[in-house]
Amino acid sequence: MLSWDPVTLSRVLTGLTLFVHIVFASIGVGIPMMIALAEWRGVRKKDPHYTLLARRWARGFVISVAVGVVTGTAIGLQLSLLWPTFMRVAGQAIALPLFMETFAFFIEAIFLGIYLYTWDRFKKPILHLLLLIPVAIGSSASAFFITTLNAFMNTPQGFTLKNGVFADFQPLVAMFNPATPTKVSHVLASSYTLSAGLLAGIAAFSLLRGRRGVYFKKALKLTATAAFVFAVSTAIIGDFSGKFLAHYQPEKLAAAEWHFETMTKAPLIYGGVLGENGEVKYALELPYALSILAGGTPNTNVIGLNEFPVDERPPLLIHYMFDLKVTIGVLLVLIPFLYLLRRWLPKGKNRGKGKGGYPKWLLLGIVALGPLAMTAIELGWMFAEFGRQPWIVRGYMKVSEAATTSQNVGSMLILFIILYLVLCASCITVLVKLFRGKSVDDEMRELGISGGERK
Repeated sequence: MLSWDPVTLSRVLTGLTLFVHIVFASIGVGIPMMIALAEWRGVRKKDPHYTLLARRWARGFVISVAVGVVTGTAIGLQLSLLWPTFMRVAGQAIALPLFMETFAFFIEAIFLGIYLYTWDRFKKPILHLLLLIPVAIGSSASAFFITTLNAFMNTPQGFTLKNGVFADFQPLVAMFNPATPTKVSHVLASSYTLSAGLLAGIAAFSLLRGRRGVYFKKALKLTATAAFVFAVSTAIIGDFSGKFLAHYQPEKLAAAEWHFETMTKAPLIYGGVLGENGEVKYALELPYALSILAGGTPNTNVIGLNEFPVDERPPLLIHYMFDLKVTIGVLLVLIPFLYLLRRWLPKGKNRGKGKGGYPKWLLLGIVALGPLAMTAIELGWMFAEFGRQPWIVRGYMKVSEAATTSQNVGSMLILFIILYLVLCASCITVLVKLFRGKSVDDEMRELGISGGERK
């Protein structure tokens, strides 16, 4: 591993950091929205169970924020150390979103602290809920600004190229580039889906273990319903993303679909194996579907991969990333939809016997929502990054031109692997002890809330 060249090591280290950070970043964006939904429902319905949900979720959220700060800081550090040429050449174009992301995080952190320490301090509970609005806005704004940076790398604008040098920067034009709308909306929707799915899985797991309190049923109802809404939104935005790729990054869409020849009525290829001569075997072919994805009609002309130089084509491996991501997206819509139809589902022998009145198979499916959404997000960013290769700034700068030449990247990689293992293990340990140390029933008794476990 240490014998790899600096470019490869830099790519591996940056990829590892993003792989870890994106989970905590997505949770950091989505959980405040779920906390707000729970507390809003508690205030509106005067239901203390939903308010307790918000309390407990907020405690866990703080732990994930702490880890996310560390991994996010690592990304900023690595941009300067591993990609110095990129920062020197494009730094002025991306400086504004980097600064604004820090500003948004400060707003989130300040109001999160106030929110956590002001429970039961207001006569009107709605005032406490209002403190969460800046937290939710700040977390989503952080995602917005960072995503615009990535969008710029995919569709760069807001500068001129003079004698091979970037000049005349327009930061706002660079930030609001063509990729920004679809990328930002997709990141936000997928983050909300992941958070709702994780919380729904926790509630379903509690019901599987025989917890029959109404608290867990209400938690499942809120989170599963939210997961369905957010998953449908993510799927719709994904369709718009396909149309964006067809117009602005046709080589990425062509590589993702193993589409080599430019044509209308292009089929969508699902699965399969690519032969030595470029022929596709054992795939499921959906007639006209790629043209419809690209432009909304079967007569849309879809540019083939053969139109691009061989050294500027993305790796064909992204085909499997795309297919698996789409498959998981269907499951993320289907599973919570089945929950919404639970009254008409087959009862089964376990219904009503220690499973909260839900079929065991349905609860198991809901438990899988979090891991599925997490996998989809990881596949999504890998698809985005691999699909932009070989460019770091599409059309202007290749990855090989932007990386450091230092021979110490291998040692740094080992140190960061150890750091991330310690961080993730510590996060899981702290969260488990935090919630095991104070069970739902203990907290309900302390707060004088009825509706705990039925003995």
